[in-house]
Amino acid sequence: SQYEPTDSWRDQTHREMMQTVQEMKKRLPSEKRSRSKASTVAALNYALNCVKQVQANSEYYKLLMCNGVEERSDATVCTLEELECITSEHTLKNTDTFVVVFSLATGRVVYASEQAHSILNCKRKFLDSARFVEMLFHQDVNVFYSYTAQPHLPPWNVGTDHATVLFECAQVKSFFCRIRGGKDREGEMRYNPFRITPYLLKVQGAAGDEEQPCCLALAERIISGYEAPRIPMDKRIFTTTHSPGCVFLEVDDRAVPLLGYLPQDLIGTSLLTCLHPEDRTNMLAMHRKILKYAGQPPFEHSPIRFHCQNGDYVTLDTSWSSFINPWSRKVAFIIGRHKVRTGPLNEDVFSARSKEDVPVMYEEIRELQAMIYKLFLQVSPRDARGPRWSVKTHLHFICAATDLKRDRRV
Repeated sequence: SQYEPTDSWRDQTHREMMQTVQEMKKRLPSEKRSRSKASTVAALNYALNCVKQVQANSEYYKLLMCNGVEERSDATVCTLEELECITSEHTLKNTDTFVVVFSLATGRVVYASEQAHSILNCKRKFLDSARFVEMLFHQDVNVFYSYTAQPHLPPWNVGTDHATVLFECAQVKSFFCRIRGGKDREGEMRYNPFRITPYLLKVQGAAGDEEQPCCLALAERIISGYEAPRIPMDKRIFTTTHSPGCVFLEVDDRAVPLLGYLPQDLIGTSLLTCLHPEDRTNMLAMHRKILKYAGQPPFEHSPIRFHCQNGDYVTLDTSWSSFINPWSRKVAFIIGRHKVRTGPLNEDVFSARSKEDVPVMYEEIRELQAMIYKLFLQVSPRDARGPRWSVKTHLHFICAATDLKRDRRV
């Protein structure tokens, strides 16, 4: 029949399909490949999961915007001309910073500062018509939505009242995400890390247009702490907390330029998978010591080698302490204060991994994790100083981190 596809049409379709599959294989993360080779099934499953995640996030965001969210009356109203004046004050001082304003109703970019397209290595025409969330690395979309939901956004305040400014600073919560920044030499899409500080405002468009709620995002590119301008040796410090089961609960923002990971990359994952295989067994002895001195001042243990995002290791000197649940008298979580002793061979911790990693022995890690977890099922020793000291210790770390963030903003 004249409607039946020809052999040449089938061949063309097959070639296009295989090219698409090969393109998907290139984008498959290294940890999802078997023996450094990507299978077709793994690539298709990964692509399907990415599509599902983006669709789910988009649907959630629409529901959040449409259901039960009252109009915010505390948002400053700005015109596009006023936005240019406002943003120039924040971007002229830092060449790695840009401002983008996107609609909270449609997600589309309403305004972008002059240097945005050069920092992101894209055409201004593309940026002016894009949905900002589509420029993010797919694993960061959840974090982006959770911080930019309208009820959570602090209002942008153009006033100069000092007390008001201090109050606004206390409300602001920045987060990290990766934004596309052009392609590398191999043609792979490159994503660069940014610290995003979001605010709520309303934008008045052309005459007669209705005001629309928008998010003004200050985006500051994060560079490796080992490249110029380097973080001084005595400032290469960060803190983490993990559960008795060795799962990360919190990761200090200061870890980002030192390790190359964003907080969401580590939270919920095992501490043990990030350590050098030869150092993992030391964790059992270290956690025994934590249980022995539960609730007492921090103690130092042997240095550990921590796996960076780029595949290299940094050597950390760490002091450990714990927080005791006052009711169960069991260790609730462990606090680590880490200082970098030796940096990575490749100083760019955000670069792609240049070598094959040593295979992670997940079965051995699970066994070690279970042994450590069983240690903390028992009540802390009676001669420990108890919850009073543990609360004080934890508050000390929280206050230190808060002071650091406040200094950074000022």
